[in-house]
Amino acid sequence: MSQDVPPQTPEALFTGHSQMHALVRTHDWAASPVGPVTSWPTSLKMLVKTLLGSRYPMILTWGPELTQFYNDAYSLVIGDKHPAALGTDIRGTLAEAWDSLEPLVREAMTTGVASWVPALQLLLNRSGYREESYFDVSHAPAYDDTGAIGGMLAVCAEVTPRVLSERRTRLLRDLSAQAADTRSVAKTCGDLVTALADHPLDVPCALLYLREEDGRSLTLCGAVGIERGGPLSPETVMLDAASRMAAPFLRALGGARVLRDGLEALLSLKGGPFGDAVGTFLFQPLAGSGTAAPLGVLVTALSPNRAFDESHASFSELLSAQVAASLRNARAYEEERQRAEALAELDRAKTAFFHNISHEFRTPLTLMLGPLEDVLAQVPVTEAARKDLELVHRNAGRLLRLVNTLLDFSRLEAGRIDSCFEPTGLAAFTRDLTGHFRSAIERTGLSFRVECAELPEPVYVDRQMWEKVVFNLLSNALKFTFEGGIIVRQEARGASVLLCVTDTGTGIPAEELPHLFERFHRVRNARSRTHEGTGIGLALVRELVVLHGGDVTVESEEGRGTTFTVRIPRGHAHLPADRIQAARQQESTALGASPFLQEAERWSDAQPVLRALTDEEEAPGADALRARVLVVDDNADMREYVERVLSPSFDVVLATDGQAALAAARANPPDLVLTDVMMPRLGGFGLLRGLREQPSTRAVPVVMLSARAGEEAAVEGLEAGADDYLVKPFSARELVARVRSMLELSRSRREALRQELLSQSLRESVQARDDFLAVASHELKTPLAAFRLHLERLERSLGEDALGRARSPLESAGRQVQRLHALMETLLDVSQLTTGRLALDLNDVDLTAVVGNAVARLREEVARMGVTVTLDADLPLVGRYDRLRIDQVVTHLLTNAAKYGQGRPIAVRVAAEDGAARLTVRDEGIGISEEDRARIFERFERAVPGRNYGGLGLGLWIARQVVEAHGGRITVDSKPGLGSTFVVELPLEGLKAA
Repeated sequence: MSQDVPPQTPEALFTGHSQMHALVRTHDWAASPVGPVTSWPTSLKMLVKTLLGSRYPMILTWGPELTQFYNDAYSLVIGDKHPAALGTDIRGTLAEAWDSLEPLVREAMTTGVASWVPALQLLLNRSGYREESYFDVSHAPAYDDTGAIGGMLAVCAEVTPRVLSERRTRLLRDLSAQAADTRSVAKTCGDLVTALADHPLDVPCALLYLREEDGRSLTLCGAVGIERGGPLSPETVMLDAASRMAAPFLRALGGARVLRDGLEALLSLKGGPFGDAVGTFLFQPLAGSGTAAPLGVLVTALSPNRAFDESHASFSELLSAQVAASLRNARAYEEERQRAEALAELDRAKTAFFHNISHEFRTPLTLMLGPLEDVLAQVPVTEAARKDLELVHRNAGRLLRLVNTLLDFSRLEAGRIDSCFEPTGLAAFTRDLTGHFRSAIERTGLSFRVECAELPEPVYVDRQMWEKVVFNLLSNALKFTFEGGIIVRQEARGASVLLCVTDTGTGIPAEELPHLFERFHRVRNARSRTHEGTGIGLALVRELVVLHGGDVTVESEEGRGTTFTVRIPRGHAHLPADRIQAARQQESTALGASPFLQEAERWSDAQPVLRALTDEEEAPGADALRARVLVVDDNADMREYVERVLSPSFDVVLATDGQAALAAARANPPDLVLTDVMMPRLGGFGLLRGLREQPSTRAVPVVMLSARAGEEAAVEGLEAGADDYLVKPFSARELVARVRSMLELSRSRREALRQELLSQSLRESVQARDDFLAVASHELKTPLAAFRLHLERLERSLGEDALGRARSPLESAGRQVQRLHALMETLLDVSQLTTGRLALDLNDVDLTAVVGNAVARLREEVARMGVTVTLDADLPLVGRYDRLRIDQVVTHLLTNAAKYGQGRPIAVRVAAEDGAARLTVRDEGIGISEEDRARIFERFERAVPGRNYGGLGLGLWIARQVVEAHGGRITVDSKPGLGSTFVVELPLEGLKAA
C-alpha cells in the first residue's frame, strides 16, 4: 500500500537558526540548475539538511553544473566570496584553485572513490589578494535516490597556521644551527644569509646591515635573493637624517619596526609559491648587548601571498632576534679572540723584555759583585765599613738570583732554555746539594734528615736545573717551618725516581693548592719567616721538572706540614736526543747555594721578638730627651741599615714584625713608628689599625716603608691612616728628614691638643663660676630681702623724735641695701647672659616714658653727687620692648655718666631718627681713650682702674647684651677730658615675643 508524501517547502526542511539555514531557505533555487526545493530528490534534501547541521567545514556539489551547497563553517574558508557563492558553480568560486581541486572532485564523481589529502596547498583569493593557504581535504561521492552518483561531498579543515608555524620554526632552527659554529662576524653573516636562502617562501630576499664603529653609517654584510649594490641594496648607507634612503634605517635603529611598500617596480623580484611580484620590505633593528646601541638593521622582503598579520609580525621579531643573537655571539668571540691575541702578544713582549732586561741587569751586577769580593778579600777596612760592604754584597747577590730566575723564565717561555742532560749519580748529587742547608736549618732549631738511597743506575738530569729544584724546595720548606723538622727522601719507584721534601711547617690551605705552581702566586696571610719573595720559585721548579719529562705534586694540611714530590722518569728515551750530554750554548744562571744560604741565614736572625734599648742607650744624660723611634721590618739588612741611619739622632727600637711591634708600642708608646707594609704574622696595615684602636697609641705618628711605588700605593697607605709614606729605595738624608719632620709635626699636634684641653678646662671653669654666681645671687637675695623688710618695720615703729634722730643712718642703710640688691641683680644677669638663658618679656612699651621714669628715679641719687640731669623727650616712641630690661640699660648709662662725669651735667635725649628710636646719654667727664673704647663693652672691663672708681666692669657689658637682644646696637663717642656720648639705637617695631 502506498502513501502520498506532501511536498516539503524549504521552510519545513531547513529549520535551523544559523545564517546558512536562512540563506538556503530564502535562496531562489528555481533559478538554479537544481530547480526548486520541491523537485529535489530526497537524497539531496537529506544531504543539504545534514550539511547545514554540521559545525565542520563541508561543501556539496550537485549535478553536472557542480552547483554548490555549504555550511556556516565553510563560509569562513571562502571569505569575501560568501554569500554570493551559494547555488553557483564551484568552478567559478574556486577558479584560482581549481587546477588543484578538479582531479580530486572528478575522481570522487566518476569513480566513486573517496580521497584524503593532508595539507593541500591552495591559492585562494578570499581576502583581496592571492593567498597561500593549506587544507586537510576529503572528497567523497554523493549518491541520488537511484543509487547513482549525483554529486560530491567534501570535508575540509584549514591548517595554514600550523603549516606556516612549522616552516618558520625550521627556518629559525636552521639559522641557529648554521651560526652555532661560526667564529667571526664576517663568517657569521655569510652563514646566516646562506640559511635564509633555503627558505624563500618566508624570506624572498634579505639584506644584513651592520653599524660601523663610528655609528655614522651601515655596511652591507650579507645579501640573499637580491643583487648587492642595487637601488634598494646599497653597499653603504650613510645615516644622514636628511637622506630619504636612510630614513627607514634610522627609524629601525631607533627601535621601530618599519614597513616600506610599493617596491615591485624597483625590486623586479618574484616570490611566494605562486611567483607573484614582491613589493614590501620590513626593516628591523638587530639588538645589541644589554643597553648597547643596535648592531645594525635586518631588511627582509615579505611574501606577496601572506598578509603581515600578528603571527607574521611575531615570526619576523623572532627572526631578527635570532640573527642578532648569532651576531652578538660572534662579536663576543671576536673580541675575546682579539683580547687573547693581545694578551699573547703582551706576554711575548713581556718575555722578551724580561730576557733583555735580565741580560742588562747581569752586566752591572757582575761589575758590582766582582770588585766587592776583591775588596772584602784583599783590602783591610774598618769593621763598620766591612759590615756595609757585606750588606751591599749580600743584597747584590740576592738581586742577581732574582735576575737569573727571570732570565730562566724568559728562556722557558721562548723555548730557548739551554739544557744538558747527562747521566748522574743522583743520590750522591742530591746529598751534596742538601748538605749546604744543614747548618742554616739546624741553626733555627729544626731537625734535618736526608734519606737518599743509592739508585740502580745513573739518572739523566740537567745538573744546573736539578740544583735549582732542590735549593728552591729546601728554601721554601725552611721559610714556612718553625717547629719540628725537614726530611728529604729520594728513591727509585718503578720506572721513575721520586724526590720528596717534607716539612712540619704551617701548611697550605686546600683552596690554594691548585694555584701553588702558578707564576707570581703567593699564599695570602701565610705565616713565614719573611714576607719577601716573588712567587716564582715553585713555578720555576715545575717548569724545570717538566723539561725532565716529569711532574711535581704537593700534599698539605694546615698546621701539620707540606710534602712536595718530584717525579722524573728513568732512562733517557723521554728526553730530546739532541740535548743528551749536549754542549751548553748560553751563559749559566746557576749561582750555587751561596745566595740561598745567605738569605736563609738572615731569616734565622729574624725571630719575631723585640730588640729593645740597652741600659747604656737608656741611661739619662744629655740625650735623655731624644725621640724614640720604633722600626719594624722583617728584612734584617733593612732593619740594621735604618738603625744605623737613625741612631745618631734618635733612640731606635727594632721589631721584626707587626705583632711584636704592636705589643711593644702598647707597653711603652714610642714617639714614632717606622714600619714596612708586607711582613709575616701582622703586616703594616694591621699594625696601623692596632695602633689606632688604642687610646695610648692613637696619636703616635706612623710612617710606612714600601717597595710599592706609585700614587695609588701612597694613597692607599695615607687613606688607611698613615701619616707619611716612603717608597724604597730612599736615601739616608730623606729618611732622617722625614722622621724629623714627622716628629716635629707630632709635637705641634700634641701642643695644640694640650692648648685645646687647657681652653676646654678654662671654659668649664668659667661655666662653673657663672653657675655659682647664679646660685649665689638667688641665695643672697633671700636674706637681703628680709633685712630690707626689717629696716622698713624699724622705720615705721619709731616715733617722730626717734625717727628724726635715726633717719640719716636708716637712709644710709637703705641705700646700701639697694646697692647690694643691684649688685645681686647684676650677678644674676651675668649668669643668664653667659648661659644663654636671657628671655625678654616683650610688650608695647613707650620708650620715652621708660626713660623719663628712670631719670626721675635716679635724679635724687645723682643730685647727691652734685650732678644735674636734663631730659629732652617730647613725643611718645612705642615699640616692642622689655620694660624692665630697657630701664636697666638707662640706669647703667646714667650711673656710669654720674660716676665718671666729675660732677658736671648729664644730658639725656630720646628721639626718632632714620626709622629707629635713639637714646643719647652725654656727660662732660673724664672721657675714654681710643684704645679703651674697643673693650669697655666686654665683661669685667673698665677704662679706669677699679680702685679709683669701684665697680665690677659689668654694667656696659649687660647694657650691650640687652640692646643687641632687642635687635639694636650701642656705641660710644669719647675723647679723654672731653666727656663721653653713649648712643642706643632700637627698632621702633621691636621684636616679636618668643
